[in-house]
Amino acid sequence: MSVVKINVLTVPPEMRETLEQRFAARAGAVESSDGFEWFELLRPVEGTDQYLVYTRWRTEEDYQKWASERMGPAHSGAPGEGQRRPAATDATLWSFEVVQHAAPKTG
Repeated sequence: MSVVKINVLTVPPEMRETLEQRFAARAGAVESSDGFEWFELLRPVEGTDQYLVYTRWRTEEDYQKWASERMGPAHSGAPGEGQRRPAATDATLWSFEVVQHAAPKTG
């Protein structure tokens, strides 16, 4: 079964738009990665300042390969831009294995 990685990002209100713009600017960056299955950026509605970055991978090895090849450059700022101020003040990575799932019935 698949593995899920949820990156919990604490984002102050004044940096929310920046975070969302940065994710929008890199749309498509992960979709062609071997073993990638799903991505969602979840904005908090109430009661928290934490965004959830949800990704699902075929295997832990697929995630680790992507993380070592892509994640570092994606978080280092664009070339020539220098280091950008992080939008999040804290980040925690949660890892899960999918043991059950359901989808809408069709037909």
